[in-house]
Amino acid sequence: MPKVILLIERSRAFGRGLLVGIAQYSNLHGPWLFCMEPEFYRKGTQPSYEWMRDLHATGIIAHVFGTRVMERIVGLGLPALICGIQEPTVNAYPIITDNVAIGRTAAEYFLRRGFRRFAYCGFDDMVWSRQRGESFSRVVAELDLEVTLYQTPKAKRRHAADSEPPFMADWLRSLPKPIAVMACNDDRSRDVLAACKIAGIRVPAEVAILGVDNDDLVCGLSYPRLSSIALSTQKAGYEAARVLDGLMLGQGGATAGEEVPVSPLQVVTRQSTDVMAIEDREVAEAVHFVRQHSKEPIQVGDVAEAVGLSRRALEQRFRRVLSHSVHEEIRDSRVDQMAEMLMGTSLSVLQIARLMRYPDASNISRYFKQVKGTSPSGYRKKFGPR
Repeated sequence: MPKVILLIERSRAFGRGLLVGIAQYSNLHGPWLFCMEPEFYRKGTQPSYEWMRDLHATGIIAHVFGTRVMERIVGLGLPALICGIQEPTVNAYPIITDNVAIGRTAAEYFLRRGFRRFAYCGFDDMVWSRQRGESFSRVVAELDLEVTLYQTPKAKRRHAADSEPPFMADWLRSLPKPIAVMACNDDRSRDVLAACKIAGIRVPAEVAILGVDNDDLVCGLSYPRLSSIALSTQKAGYEAARVLDGLMLGQGGATAGEEVPVSPLQVVTRQSTDVMAIEDREVAEAVHFVRQHSKEPIQVGDVAEAVGLSRRALEQRFRRVLSHSVHEEIRDSRVDQMAEMLMGTSLSVLQIARLMRYPDASNISRYFKQVKGTSPSGYRKKFGPR
C-alpha cells in the first residue's frame, strides 16, 4: 500500500480543499496510507524533516512556504507534488495557483458592480500576494483607473497583530469613498474589515471587501459576512494525487501540461460586497433587475420597461456608466448563475437548462461557451470536484 506524506495545513479552506480531493482519488484508486505532520504537542524537539525520513514513505504532497522546507522535502528523494515551487525540479512537481487569473477575476467583478475606485491589501513579503495585486492593478489600469496599494508597516512593532489594525484604519480613512478593496486572501479581508470597524467606515456602503479562498468559517464568522473568490482546490487535490500515483508507479514525470493548476471558479457574493457603486439610479435599478431575474430568459426590452426608460436611452446610459451593453449584462448574469449551479449542485446540464428556461441543453451549451470558452460539461469537468 502506498504510504503518502501530507504536509498540508488543515485549518484553512485552501488546504482542506486539497485534502478532500486527495481523499477522493485515494478512495477511487487506492487505498493509500496517509501520514500527516505530528501535532505540536507530539513533535518535541525533533526537526520536522526527521520524522518524514523515518516513515519510509513512497510519496509526498505538500503546501509549504520557504526555501529551506522545500529543500528538505526534495532532499527526501521521494516523488513529490508541492504547492509553492514554480517549476519542476528533481523528483518534485508544482501545484501552481493562477494568481493572475485571481486578480483579474476580482477586478472584473468590481467593475461590473460599477466601482471606479480601487485598493488592494496584501502581504508585501509574499510573492503570491504581490502577483494577485499586480494582476488586479493591470486590469483596472486598462480603463485608465488606478489602484491604491496598502503598504505593510516597516517597523516590526507596527506590524504586530495588535498594532497593525489602527495603522490600516488610517489608510482606509484616507481613501476616497465608495471604494472596492481586494484582499489577497480571506484572512487579510478579515483584517480590512476589522480596520473598517476601528475607523467607523461602513461596509459595504463605503468600502466593499473581497477576499480569496472562500473559507466558509472565516467568511461566515465575520460581520458583515465576507465575499470571496472560490478556488478549484478540491480538483487540484485530486489531480495532484493522480500525478503522484503515476510517479510512484514509475510512469515518469509530469509534463508541462500536467502541472496541477489551482484556478478561480467564481465569486461568492456575501454582505461585504452586496452593493452597487452606480450613481445613475436607473442603471443601478436595471442591474438589480437583471440579477434578480438571472434564471429567466429576459430581454433588453424587459429591463428598459422595468426601469421606465426607452431601450435606446437605457443602452446609452448603460454603456456610459458600465462600459458594456445591457445584453452583455444579461448574458453574463445568466452564465454566472449557470456556473454556480454547475459547481454547487449535482444537477445535470439538461436539468439546469430547464431551470433556466432553455428549450434544450444544446442552446445553453452554446450560450455558456460564448462567455466561458468551454461547454457546461467541460467547465464542470475542468473545475469541479471528481
